[in-house]
Amino acid sequence: MNNVSELLTFIENSPTAFHAVANICSELEASGRKRLSEGEAWKLEAGQGYFVTRNMSSVIAFDIPDGEADSFRMVAAHSDSPTFKIKENAELAVRGKYTQLNVEKYGGMLFSAWFDRPLSIAGRVLVRTERGMEARLIDVGRDLLVIPNVAIHMNREVNDGFKYNAQTDLMPLFGDETAKDGFKKLIAETAGVAEEDILGTDLFLYPRVKGTVIGHEGEYILSPRLDDLECAWSGLRAFLAADKPARGVNMLCVFDNEEVGSGTKQGADSTFLYDVMQRIFIAIGRSAEDAYRAAANSFMLSADNAHAVHPNHPEKTDAENCVFMNDGIVIKFNANQRYTTDGVSAAFFHRLLKDNEIPFQHFANRSDIAGGGTLGNISGSHVSINTLDIGLAQLAMHSAVETAGAKDLDHMVRGMTAFYTSGVETGRDGEFFLG
Repeated sequence: MNNVSELLTFIENSPTAFHAVANICSELEASGRKRLSEGEAWKLEAGQGYFVTRNMSSVIAFDIPDGEADSFRMVAAHSDSPTFKIKENAELAVRGKYTQLNVEKYGGMLFSAWFDRPLSIAGRVLVRTERGMEARLIDVGRDLLVIPNVAIHMNREVNDGFKYNAQTDLMPLFGDETAKDGFKKLIAETAGVAEEDILGTDLFLYPRVKGTVIGHEGEYILSPRLDDLECAWSGLRAFLAADKPARGVNMLCVFDNEEVGSGTKQGADSTFLYDVMQRIFIAIGRSAEDAYRAAANSFMLSADNAHAVHPNHPEKTDAENCVFMNDGIVIKFNANQRYTTDGVSAAFFHRLLKDNEIPFQHFANRSDIAGGGTLGNISGSHVSINTLDIGLAQLAMHSAVETAGAKDLDHMVRGMTAFYTSGVETGRDGEFFLG
């Protein structure tokens, strides 16, 4: 259960994508990996590990081998979760007695889960400096807001399929009339600057819920942001646990904005991954031909959680290709390539997991229900790499609080570690070899 405790601490300390990436970077630095900047020249040494961030909300870490950098072994996950973003003109007055915050939804979310629970604010503040500006991460870190339900006496239809309106039903209560003009003051105090020195913000709500272990035998995890910080944390643990490779480049990629389509400069649908791969080969003095060959010899695990069979609604999942919490790593399939797994990539991963006695299961949506997409097929449109989509089974995906299997966390860390240490190589099209 030590892995579970560490995961819950990581999630608690990561209320936004910015904080998640900052915490990942801290662990990478503590392990001896060196921080790089995209705006500076890279000098890379054999046997050394590095990492680089973009927008402070995405990070790619990689280890240069002592031998040939002839391939990449990648684990990809995402740092963001559905939430509410605070608009620039943040305060709303209601009849001279209430002050609300003006928010808009970020990502596809279960609205009802956000009602009647304590919320707070975290994110990034851009502040004036003598030379220009700098970004600071903030977390108000106390019970501050609530989105109150309308009493059932005033909304008799709420239990009969009520449709929430994002503009009228979901504005959080910030305070009474004395809170007017207090929002910017609060943010400035939290950032430790004067109000007039705040130049810009990226601020989000988050539920003030501590993750915990539940179930008759402590078999489940209940926590915010399991999708997808559980996979991001597992990838980090595996990346740090794996010895630096004798050949090939181990890489950890955590992208932002997956929940809104990845189409940003820091998302999986950007050039971030391609740029890093190319710069690695430039910095170690290899040719463009070498870079293309390495990409063709590479493999990615795209890690994002999957839908477990719901105990109240088992009919929502496929009769046979359905998954359960604590039954192992989920390998995800979709005929329309919303997931990238195919027979070749699945066969390789089956062999790897069986050789290491790690349990796994298969997921596909019901044929009449469209599933969500994830990172693998999006990043593959920029860098063509053999890819497999995996995850861990969970309930209530995109709720303010989600449920997953406590045993599965160890399965994922072990599976990813086995992947990083496998020495996988590709032969002709459709061939893989385990070193």
